[in-house]
Amino acid sequence: MGRGRVQLRRIENKINRQVTFSKRRNGLLKKAYELSVLCDAEVALIIFSTRGKLYEFASSSMNKTLERYEKCSYAMQDTTGVSDREAQNWHQEVTKLKGKVELLQRSQRHLLGEDLGPLNVKELQHLERQLEVALTHLRTRKTQVMLEQIEDLRQRERLLHEVNKSLQKKLSETEGRDVICGIEQTSNTNTGTNGPWDSSITNTAYALSHPQQNSNSSLHHVDCEPTLQIGYIK
Repeated sequence: MGRGRVQLRRIENKINRQVTFSKRRNGLLKKAYELSVLCDAEVALIIFSTRGKLYEFASSSMNKTLERYEKCSYAMQDTTGVSDREAQNWHQEVTKLKGKVELLQRSQRHLLGEDLGPLNVKELQHLERQLEVALTHLRTRKTQVMLEQIEDLRQRERLLHEVNKSLQKKLSETEGRDVICGIEQTSNTNTGTNGPWDSSITNTAYALSHPQQNSNSSLHHVDCEPTLQIGYIK
């Protein structure tokens, strides 16, 4: 059968206690030495017996190891202290921000006409002046926006008017060219038969293609000599 689990507690018998201390001390010192050799670790071990006798082991130097230990301990304490101060500062900042938020929410409710019961006459007058100033700024901004929209609409109107004039001009030029082409085709088919009318056709085509110039100039009558005489030949 295997060994039972040993319950850890103080050994009452002094002799047994001293023997156990010697065995466990030597084993602990041996393990510390093995740890420093196998793992290349800096190990320092300090043991005091019940009689106050010192037993120690150091892989390099006990003083250097203790100094290193003290530096690490102080650094950890400083870091902990800084963290505590930062936490306290953040807590104070959060408290201030909560107070500001509550004040702003209260002011907003007052501007909306809510929770006016606790306010006295001076506070109500101050709130009334704030509302009047805000209303004045609101009306000014509204008027400015309306004027900007009106000016924008006027610019669009002028742009559309210019586009309309350009389209009308192009339409007039297109109609004039179509009329000229029709007259030229008619004159080409009737070459030799309507000779006296060529100048009249040309003037008519020019008038259709340049309506603005003809509006400023006077009308010219075309004098046509009669080429046909009706009567009896004696």
